[in-house]
Amino acid sequence: MLLIEYAIGRYFKKSPIQSFRKAMGDKFVWCGAWVTSVTFLISCYYSVVLGWCFYYVYKTIQLSATGELPQAEPESQEIFEAFAEKSYWPIMCHGLAILASGACVIGGITWIEKANMVLVPTLLLIIIGTYCWSVLNKYSDYGIKFLFTPDLEALQDPRLWVDSASQNAFDTGAAMGLIVPYATYMTRKHGVVRFSTLIPAMNNFVSMLCALTIFSTVFSTLIQTQSTLSRTGIVEIIKQSGPASTGLTFIWIPVLFAQVGVLGKILCVLFFLCLSFAGVSSLIANFELTSLTLQDFGIPRKYGTPIVIVATFLIGLPSAMEIEILRNQDFVWGFALMLSGIMFQLLVIKYGVRKFQQEVVNDYGEKDWRLTIVTMIIIVVIAPLEAVGLLVWWGLELIRSTADEAPGNRWYDYGVETFVTVITEWVALLLLLLFVNVLVYYLRPSWMREDTDESKYANGEGQFELKSSGAYSRPFEPGAVNSAYVNSNENLSDVKY
Repeated sequence: MLLIEYAIGRYFKKSPIQSFRKAMGDKFVWCGAWVTSVTFLISCYYSVVLGWCFYYVYKTIQLSATGELPQAEPESQEIFEAFAEKSYWPIMCHGLAILASGACVIGGITWIEKANMVLVPTLLLIIIGTYCWSVLNKYSDYGIKFLFTPDLEALQDPRLWVDSASQNAFDTGAAMGLIVPYATYMTRKHGVVRFSTLIPAMNNFVSMLCALTIFSTVFSTLIQTQSTLSRTGIVEIIKQSGPASTGLTFIWIPVLFAQVGVLGKILCVLFFLCLSFAGVSSLIANFELTSLTLQDFGIPRKYGTPIVIVATFLIGLPSAMEIEILRNQDFVWGFALMLSGIMFQLLVIKYGVRKFQQEVVNDYGEKDWRLTIVTMIIIVVIAPLEAVGLLVWWGLELIRSTADEAPGNRWYDYGVETFVTVITEWVALLLLLLFVNVLVYYLRPSWMREDTDESKYANGEGQFELKSSGAYSRPFEPGAVNSAYVNSNENLSDVKY
């Protein structure tokens, strides 16, 4: 997915919606709109979780200065619930997270880029340091053994696989369309194949370190403080700690650092500070995506960015006020990333597999790894089959497993995490986007007409004419002007279609 995003961003130099239109045609604008909309809806509740990080910077400083960090899971759980469910802090922190990220987008992000150059490596050093400490703890080997021991019963649950796929997509930004705007600034010399291989590899390496750290700490702490707990009991505590998969961060990280003593207090504050800055940079990317999309539609950036900021706050407000709504939004739109991934795969298929491989990646790039036919088979055959198969399996299993649940939790009830709730929200968004697509297809707004000639040349129906020489160039390729013609001796003012 990252490869596709890097490639189309570098080649078409447009937002995801416009990139889908250029690659697939005007009738498929809704595909790019789906990707952008899902990412925007994710950012609305992601800003709430980022606000939690801000609060924990303050809270860990307060606890470190006036007392001790929580020593066990129940104490840490109580602190989290008092904040997230019994106070107005989440609303204020939600607004603060949006204002901080929005200010960076409006005023320029140079300062936060410089800060992240220090804080993100610091976060990595903290993770590596705590990993080394945690695996040396007494009984940590129980957690490591559990992590790497296959559980055949768990592997038969499609929810596990869908959770893993959507979590990995969220980690790397794959299928979210976030890479496309940044890739518009890339040149031929930036290797999209190389980047899209190394970035997820590094991400998964750090994720593995975090998993080892957390499971080592959880098992070590619970075995020593609650010796009567079985392995199953420990796993149940992990599963129930915090909504939307947040418990391991906001409940167990303070407990982990509490075991280190005075140094742990400092590291805990630094951890949440670094996590907050990393989260701001992620939310900036979400704002950039939506702002660029509005800009492509003719809304100036100075108006588009404030619109995005206000909309994110208002739509995310229910998630900040009620944690069950946040659970619902994470359940619905986190899984929707699977559909977004399918959209990108369809783009490659519709555009042309061979054409994408050669024109968009191999021939367009310089000093990059070659995109092989094996990788293309994975993109257009294996990955779509996996995504569709997982979603169908997950849906059928969700229906089967919840058929006899209590009212409100059955698959046909409208609940927080029920099948019909997911389908209803997905279909509602899809119908809205299809309606808008049909509307703009017949109304032909300016952003759909502005590059009609360019599209004609992209399809090989015309040629460039150089008035100064009378020579004709090869058919136009999006993005080729700034690379092929700018580097020539011809003056661009002499180029006409």
